[in-house]
Amino acid sequence: MSWEDTFRSWATPPGQTEKIKMENAEAAVKKAIANHKQLSEMDISIFAQGSYRTNTSVKQDSDVDICVRLNSTFFSKYPEGKTRENYGNIEGSIKFAEYKNLIQEALNDYFGLQYVSRGNKAFDVHSNSYRVDADVVPAFAYRYYYGDGENDYIDPVGMAFLTDRGVRIENWPHQVHNNGISKQDGTSQRYKKVVRILKKLRNKMQEENIVGSQDVASFLIECMVWNVPDNSFGKDDYHDDVRAVLANCFNYTLKDEACKDFCEVNDIKYLFHSSQPWNREKAHGFFNAAWDYIGFK
Repeated sequence: MSWEDTFRSWATPPGQTEKIKMENAEAAVKKAIANHKQLSEMDISIFAQGSYRTNTSVKQDSDVDICVRLNSTFFSKYPEGKTRENYGNIEGSIKFAEYKNLIQEALNDYFGLQYVSRGNKAFDVHSNSYRVDADVVPAFAYRYYYGDGENDYIDPVGMAFLTDRGVRIENWPHQVHNNGISKQDGTSQRYKKVVRILKKLRNKMQEENIVGSQDVASFLIECMVWNVPDNSFGKDDYHDDVRAVLANCFNYTLKDEACKDFCEVNDIKYLFHSSQPWNREKAHGFFNAAWDYIGFK
């Protein structure tokens, strides 16, 4: 096939059978939490996040990422010089480690010990013929305060969790979802298609051991494409869209100055902050290798 034919094929989301298995995994996790006596009485929101929710997943990577967020207890970030007492907040009713253990108990009871593995960040509920793999992330609500009032925090609230190694990680899944929809509408419905194309391109390059393609996170690709101007999308051919997006990503990541203000799709967290598991050089290496692999001039 030509690259245009390949890109058109890669742009499509997972098929209906795969989609049903993904939905089954999400539904099963919800049942597991509902069947647990203690958890069923808590104020918990269960929702999909990641590429499954944003509809940018590709079949090879089509596990589902499910957040089980406790809303009644939350992690927080306050303006400099402020503490929880300034906002009338009190100590939470449960420690995060205890909450995560309850989630593990619920998953083990529902799926069986052989189907659940505990990781540093999440639980892996293994696939079967009925469902795909599910990464279940226990989390507390996350309030990012920006003013002096008790309600002066970013809304919708985020989610945050502690890894088993004691590192706190914050994310904004609702903002990622909403901003992805806006980007899709602003790019002639091409944004998510180009994200899928580049994810599949990365996978193919990894299979062939192409230098620059290893350890490139799907979310890094998604965020870089989101930062590309809308007018780079919606051309006559997918080939031209991919060329324009790769050229932008290559140029933006040449130097720190060009992308230092880039944010994740949530438009809150800086994409190349020192706390991120990737850096500008890693991103640039991938987009450079992808450009050469396709054969763009």
